[in-house]
Amino acid sequence: MPIHELVTGVHRFREQAFREQKELFEKLAGGQAPQTLFITCSDSRIDPNLITHTDPGDLFVLRNAGNIVPAYRAATGGETATIEFAIDGLGITDIVVCGHSHCGAMKGLLYPEAVKEMPAVAEWLGYADATLRIVKSKYMHLPENDLLTVTIEENVLIQIENLQTHPAVAVGLVQGKLKLHAWVYEIETGDVYAFDPAIGQFTSLSALRPPTDAVPQRILQVESGDSAFGVGSRPGQFRSPAFPE
Repeated sequence: MPIHELVTGVHRFREQAFREQKELFEKLAGGQAPQTLFITCSDSRIDPNLITHTDPGDLFVLRNAGNIVPAYRAATGGETATIEFAIDGLGITDIVVCGHSHCGAMKGLLYPEAVKEMPAVAEWLGYADATLRIVKSKYMHLPENDLLTVTIEENVLIQIENLQTHPAVAVGLVQGKLKLHAWVYEIETGDVYAFDPAIGQFTSLSALRPPTDAVPQRILQVESGDSAFGVGSRPGQFRSPAFPE
């Protein structure tokens, strides 16, 4: 979209949307109190507030190429600071890691020749090396489209695992004040899938059953959708190779 259209959009926002929600913005001027940290890809096709039908102030958003969360101290940067501030500064209670279909970053991870002329991108994707290793060890027999799908799913679960290396996250989980959720958004259908470890696959959020206490003892309160993640367990124990039909 050319810049002049963005400027036109700003004028329309002031004249229409802002006026309609003036009270909301006046309230937000006094501070923010989001309950969810939403970690997703920088892809222009992803709009966290649109997907979740939320308002400004509802989500604290962290975006980067591939919705990657480097393990603690693997890279000291915006991701670590944002996660820490969200938990210790804002008191968020939930973290969503949301991947998406047709992810260019995951294509670059699978086919590094596509990013060989972009050294910074190639270096960044190195933080998803665990994802690539799992995919190579288990799924290389899949057709190209299914291979990308499972890479997207595996990557979300690996980031959930990486999140648990961050001290603020670890403390929040132990205290029972924080839950983690693994989602994948399918652009072409508008569906959002959440990982359900009780059945070992990503399931449409609209199809998730109510929470249950009937989960294995090793599973703690690290929740995906309406179910729980196992803290410290290998996500490979719960894998599904692709989206449900």
